[in-house]
Amino acid sequence: MKRLSLLLLSAGLLSACSYIPFLQKEEVAQAPVKRKSAQQELGADGTPRVVVDGVEVQKVEFRPGISSATVERLAHAQSCKGGLGASLMTEPGPVEVYRMACDNGKVFLARCELRQCTPMVPGQGAPGIAK
Repeated sequence: MKRLSLLLLSAGLLSACSYIPFLQKEEVAQAPVKRKSAQQELGADGTPRVVVDGVEVQKVEFRPGISSATVERLAHAQSCKGGLGASLMTEPGPVEVYRMACDNGKVFLARCELRQCTPMVPGQGAPGIAK
């Protein structure tokens, strides 16, 4: 019992030392840091803006389409899991192209003709999208 009370007394004394003013470190005043507003740091889709060699990379706004869920299943089968999902890149119609950003940094493209979707091979090109 004596050891327990001695241990509690010594712990109390040590914790009291942190409240002594002359033992505390002085705070150094720092210059205020200029921060960009949240609008300037994030793009329209909520991801950070990217600047390469002084040129801002243009991002395409997310647009869901009729076959977005089908394209997401195709992408998942090829181990591509993305944040927002499959976005329609062309105008809605009988032939549509979807794009999905994967977590591993790759991009999955699919072409859907009359709601029949197939993955696009890199370099194949897509109607309505400039390379």
